[in-house]
Amino acid sequence: MDPFAILAPRQWTRPAIFNSPHSGRAYPEDFLAAARLSPHALRKSEDCYIDELFSFVADLGTPLLHAHFPRAYLDVNREPYELDPRMFREDLPGFANVSSMRVAGGLGTIPRIVSEGDEIYRGPVKLADALARIETIYRPYHRTLADLINRARQAFGYALLVDCHSMPSTACSHVTPHPMGRVDVVLGDRHGVACSDEIVSTLEALMRSQGLRVLRNKPYSGGFITQNYGSPAHHRHALQIEINRALYLDERTLERSRGFAATKLTLYRVFAGLLASLPDIMQPRRQAAE
Repeated sequence: MDPFAILAPRQWTRPAIFNSPHSGRAYPEDFLAAARLSPHALRKSEDCYIDELFSFVADLGTPLLHAHFPRAYLDVNREPYELDPRMFREDLPGFANVSSMRVAGGLGTIPRIVSEGDEIYRGPVKLADALARIETIYRPYHRTLADLINRARQAFGYALLVDCHSMPSTACSHVTPHPMGRVDVVLGDRHGVACSDEIVSTLEALMRSQGLRVLRNKPYSGGFITQNYGSPAHHRHALQIEINRALYLDERTLERSRGFAATKLTLYRVFAGLLASLPDIMQPRRQAAE
């Protein structure tokens, strides 16, 4: 199996790219053998079925890039060399970022823990194996994503990247305004740096019209992908979306819940509306730049 795939539309008609970097569920045998955790425990790092939840975007005229490899094996929503020196016997190369907050938390490019804090590996990881994952999977993934964004910008004059994720149902409990109750979606635009406010505000309004409760930038403002590819001044807009797993998933069994189909239909309506609105949103911005 290839490490990732593109679900392509019959005809690319909208200036958007959707990306699901954490929904992969093809676990290499050697990785499972090296792990101290059960396959089910490893899966708690997945954005389970987000690729399926957003598969409708091909019908809306946009591609979906999605990983087959699991996040616990390699996280492409990180810098290429955010490496934790605690995981390796060998000295890390000088270009490795060993001091980021994500490395400190055990969630670097090669994660040390799953999302619930459990250590993944029985023993040290071979540095050569980690570098091989980066060279053979991480770099091709990002080349593919960058190519899709460039193709959209060349064809339409601008590009919107929607980076698709899921969050635990408890993720927002410490930041939720008291009257709001459960948060269904968090939109992250790096606090306005990665995406135009018009796009984010339109998406938020569409979500609210469908009964979804939305927060912006807390507790998730966007990861490396949003930060790296979002540059409105260069006609590249990037937005991270976090979907509450309780909407569509049994968080205990990691099986699709009865809400899966309804959530997918709601998201279809939301993004059909957003993509149809993009020309009206972006035309004034393009005229102002000319």
